[in-house]
Amino acid sequence: MIRDSYITRDEWQKMLAFSEDKETPFLVVRLSTIKKKYEELIRNFPYSKIHYAVKANPANEVLALLRDLGSNFDVASIYELRKLLALGISPDRISYGNTIKKAKDIREHYEAGVRLFVSDSEADLRNIAKAAPGSKIFIRILTEGVETADWPLSRKFGCQSDMACDLIVLAKKLGLDPYGISFHVGSQQRDISSWDAAIAKVRYIFSWLEEEEGIKLKMINMGGGFPANYTSRTNEIEVYASEIKRYLDEDFGDEIPEILIEPGRSLVADAGIIVSEVVLIARKSRTALNRWIFTDIGKFSGLIETLDESIKFPIFTERRGETEECILAGPTCDSQDIMYEDYKYDLPLNLAIGDRVYFLSTGAYTTSYSSIEFNGFPPLKTYVIN
Repeated sequence: MIRDSYITRDEWQKMLAFSEDKETPFLVVRLSTIKKKYEELIRNFPYSKIHYAVKANPANEVLALLRDLGSNFDVASIYELRKLLALGISPDRISYGNTIKKAKDIREHYEAGVRLFVSDSEADLRNIAKAAPGSKIFIRILTEGVETADWPLSRKFGCQSDMACDLIVLAKKLGLDPYGISFHVGSQQRDISSWDAAIAKVRYIFSWLEEEEGIKLKMINMGGGFPANYTSRTNEIEVYASEIKRYLDEDFGDEIPEILIEPGRSLVADAGIIVSEVVLIARKSRTALNRWIFTDIGKFSGLIETLDESIKFPIFTERRGETEECILAGPTCDSQDIMYEDYKYDLPLNLAIGDRVYFLSTGAYTTSYSSIEFNGFPPLKTYVIN
């Protein structure tokens, strides 16, 4: 049965009616769910500025909705920047949150009016000083505890605390505005205490810079990490918010700086349903205990987060009856295109070729990860509905 936490029964029936005559695979995104999630964040983080992570779902309809709701935006490239500007979003609502960027891209952001940049290295910082003089800078630090996130972020981004202090001091010398510190505890982070350790590290950096260098930072960017409704169990967003506020109070007391958050997954994941079709059902031997079920959606057409079976999407079919554990794989001629082999989903024994399979909570990082023409398959089609 479909759980109301994923989609109401009324919404489900409307989605089925909408998608009945459409060729699979495709993603259906419900704007009403995104609006609800945004309002939840505003209600639970009233002290924070929301910078939506555009990479999570860059559909124009999604961006326009969040624009009208008052959201700010975090971009990772000039292409995302151009999309926002084309939608009439003013540059003062945009931060450039990628630590890896070309000097010419920094210049384009600066000339467009963006004044908030992240960095985690001296070379990048010097590029910003030349291409975006006087801009506000926040330095991203490495954090511990990311292994408890379903989609951990690697050590590709961020630097150690001592280097962060050095970079803040250098930013001031270069004529930039040393504005704050950022961190990210990992996407779909289930352990709320990860924020506790990160905030404590930020408190140390704030104190050291003020006491030793006379630099008073003004902002903490806490990144994302808030959960969506996958099969893994998480707390409600209210619990995340109350605990994080407690950590901030313990470390900063009455002097909590400006707070930014960069939600992506938690805003848009639950709004999406991928509608796919069973292409083939097979067993690999006469005595095989598990069927292989091949769908027309796979890792290369939007479900890359099944890599290492990290994100386990809720899966639903309209068949009923006795079930059996199965292996789920995509349609491409690539042996990596197996979504779930160790983690077994129970699907009906009467599931047949041509039946539809629904992947729930797939509104985040599916269309943006979808390949352009691998094996000739087109990018994942999206339908945005109200």
